[in-house]
Amino acid sequence: GWPTSLSMGSDRSVSRRGFLTTVAGTAATAAAAGTATAQASFDGWMSDVGNYSEVTDATGQDEVSITVGAEGNGGNFAFGPAAVQVGAGTTSIWEWNGRGGQHNVVAEEGGEFESELVTEAGFTFEQALESEGVIKYFCQPHRALGMKGVVVVGSLPDSGGGGGGGGGGGGSSAPAVPD
Repeated sequence: GWPTSLSMGSDRSVSRRGFLTTVAGTAATAAAAGTATAQASFDGWMSDVGNYSEVTDATGQDEVSITVGAEGNGGNFAFGPAAVQVGAGTTSIWEWNGRGGQHNVVAEEGGEFESELVTEAGFTFEQALESEGVIKYFCQPHRALGMKGVVVVGSLPDSGGGGGGGGGGGGSSAPAVPD
């Protein structure tokens, strides 16, 4: 475990989440300035997803594999990658790793699918994604912990709701963290 707050040499302290968000936001903005992999908030859908930093580019692949029960959100309560971009007609394959208890995959928006609740490793759930758009999905038992994901079929939305300091602006309201 990490300490709850990190001492910054003076009386200021930054919460672990604030620190990690700042570091991740700065790194994503610097590394991806203006590219398709920059962090998008998807209208806030991904704001509480602990293992989300950027959209993984899987365009050009016939199928993409997403781990169910990946490490994140305080345990094995994540999808890995949490956000992935694919081309139309790509098959998404969610694969259970057997960690974190019972999980499922339920479409929230942009798709209509729901897998069964499964615990065992090796179970897979496939979905052919034909039409362009953003598909938001979650694991029902662990949604409140941040076990949510996004599959972007086609091109990324322009602003993603303006959140996350995208488009090269970059989280200037966050406190500066010394190296």
